[in-house]
Amino acid sequence: MPALRTERLVLREWREQDREPFAALNSDPAVMQYYPALLTRAESDAALDRIQAHFAREGFGLWALESATAPLLGFAGLARSDLMPGVVEIGWRLARRYWGQGFTTEAATAAARWGFEALALREIVAFVVPTNLRSQRVMARLGMKRDPAASFAHPHIPDGHPMQWHWLFRLAAPAPAAPEAED
Repeated sequence: MPALRTERLVLREWREQDREPFAALNSDPAVMQYYPALLTRAESDAALDRIQAHFAREGFGLWALESATAPLLGFAGLARSDLMPGVVEIGWRLARRYWGQGFTTEAATAAARWGFEALALREIVAFVVPTNLRSQRVMARLGMKRDPAASFAHPHIPDGHPMQWHWLFRLAAPAPAAPEAED
C-alpha cells in the first residue's frame, strides 16, 4: 500500500528497523500512562507483528509515522476493532519528544480522510480512558463526538482496574458535496 503524506509526515508501513524505537515508545511510562502496563521488548515485538498482520489482512492499519528529521515518531492509523465487530477505530501513539507539535492531529486527520475516501467508511470510532485528556483534545480537533450511551468496561482490562472504563467517540463520514447548480 502506498504511504500517506501530509505537510510534515509520512504515514507508512513498518520496517524491521522500527522495532527498537517502537519498543522504546512502548516502555516509556509517560507514553503508556493510560495503558494498563508498559510493554516488554517481546510484547512490543508481538504488538508490531499484529499491526503488520492487520496490514496484510486488511490492506490498512496503524501506520508508522516519520518526518524529515525523525525515522519513527510513533504511529497513527485505522484498525478493525476487536471489541466491536464491523467497526473501524482510529488510534495513535507518539514518542514524548514529539508531543505538543500537532503531529498527532495531522496524522489522524490524514488517516481519517483516507478511511472515508479509500474505504468508504461511514463512521470511525475511538476508545479512550476518561482521564486521557490529551487524546480527547485530539478527538475534538478531529470533530469526534462522545457517545455517552456507548461507554463500556474494556473486556481486556481486569475488573476494578482504574483504566477499565472507556468512553467511545464517533466521527461520521463527511456529507457528500452538493452538486453544483447549472446555469
